[in-house]
Amino acid sequence: MDIGMKWFAVLFLLIPRGSAHGQEVPYFVTYSHHMEEPGSLEVEVKTASGAPTAGNRFFGNSIEFEYGATAWWTSEVYLDFTATKDDSTVPGGFRIENRVRPLMSEHWINPVLYFEFEDINAANKSVLEVVGHDVATDFTGPVALARAEKKREVELKLILSSDFKGWNLSENLIFEKNLDNSPWEFGYALATSRPLRLRASPRPCTFCAEKFTAGAEMYGGLGTRYTPGLHDTSHYAGPVLGWQLPHDTRLSVEEGFGLSSASLDHIVRFGLAYEFGQLSRLQRKH
Repeated sequence: MDIGMKWFAVLFLLIPRGSAHGQEVPYFVTYSHHMEEPGSLEVEVKTASGAPTAGNRFFGNSIEFEYGATAWWTSEVYLDFTATKDDSTVPGGFRIENRVRPLMSEHWINPVLYFEFEDINAANKSVLEVVGHDVATDFTGPVALARAEKKREVELKLILSSDFKGWNLSENLIFEKNLDNSPWEFGYALATSRPLRLRASPRPCTFCAEKFTAGAEMYGGLGTRYTPGLHDTSHYAGPVLGWQLPHDTRLSVEEGFGLSSASLDHIVRFGLAYEFGQLSRLQRKH
């Protein structure tokens, strides 16, 4: 394991845990225990960009529709597409995701169960997770050939998340399997964040410190059922910043640095989300 990866692992382990109030977290790969408000719909566009050493720069894009079915159940649909410099822009497929929170009251550690079905192709470069032996060379090659390779997969996650004095600390264990004879692939994601200020300003503002949430995120692969471990796996870590804008809009930015020789040098991410609020109220207005 690289020295940089060890230091990030130590950082996450040293952060205290406990209970506190919920908050919006700006993570791109890691999930926390905070669920979508019942009856509310959030639409978010996420972009992941990287430049493989032996390939062209790519822009993996996902449009996410997140709906709060109940207080303990959040459902999402992702529509993916990928643009590659000097090549083409193609659809990447779709994903259907459900998260269930079995314990509704706040605890020292709050578990969430995650289930996802993916119908995507190998041209998909949204990088919503890293599992198994995903490496930088997976992002190279002609888009037309990659698009022809179909992937129908199931993904399970165990989400553990804690809030303490404004801090959020979230840990995810990832289990993914292609619905052919491929073995189970494993991965992880860790993240922590905190608003720059907890106390709200007495007057509405856009650039106040409490509108910004800063933190760090780390994620990577842990091999497969037959070849578990860190050999020939990718790992990324870097700072993340969230900005709560007016009119229920949120902007997130992250730069992930590759921590192993199998990783890309950088993955730059942008996210823009809009919260529609209670759909029943919107319908009554019309």
